[in-house]
Amino acid sequence: MTETQTFISDYRESFGEKAPLPILFYYSDTPAATPEKSNGCMFKLLARAKEGLNVTLDGEHLTCGGGKLYTGFAPQPEYVPAFVSEKEHYKATPQDVTACIAQLDIRPAEKSFLNFVRIDKAETFGNMEGMLFFATPDMLSGLAAWAFFDNNAEDAVSAPFGAGCTSIVSVAVRENRINGKRTFIGLLDPSARLYLDRNELSFVIPACRFRTMKETLRRSCLSGTPAWSRIKARINGQ
Repeated sequence: MTETQTFISDYRESFGEKAPLPILFYYSDTPAATPEKSNGCMFKLLARAKEGLNVTLDGEHLTCGGGKLYTGFAPQPEYVPAFVSEKEHYKATPQDVTACIAQLDIRPAEKSFLNFVRIDKAETFGNMEGMLFFATPDMLSGLAAWAFFDNNAEDAVSAPFGAGCTSIVSVAVRENRINGKRTFIGLLDPSARLYLDRNELSFVIPACRFRTMKETLRRSCLSGTPAWSRIKARINGQ
């Protein structure tokens, strides 16, 4: 089996057949699919990846200024701090927005395309930035337990507030750059939530952390413990 097939087998054993498969995202010089205009939030397109269709974003076809910024395809537009603070009211002041963005340490993308590919459509983890799960509360319980299995740090599972694309792409890219050990709950941004199921959040495992976590899945509580077995059955409608 390929390395992705091996992981899918372990994942199905842990979460069941009805749990949605995660999505790999990575930058490349060759698109995995033909880029299309997002006409606003990029999450309008990402629903396709959940269904098994490859999705490719680039600076030319992303129409959201924040989306271009947080994926590294464009510098920060001048209007962003005031827009986020004074129109969206997500931060108290424009200065707070500027400081929040600075903490992300966003750098220009080194490749032209950002691809989202469901794991069963990929043969290797290759140069992925991270693995994205669209998860219900029951799924999040298992994913968080898995992340904490070998990591006692309080921020082993983090939920930094930011735009939807920040909580998936920006945080994973930065975590890989510093070879960190955090995983991320995201899509708390009301603007992005408009394009998601009401019972859905995101969970992202950066590539630097996944290298270890893929070896601990079968050793964690997700491997047949009584409590998790009952949750797994609920995830699968049993």
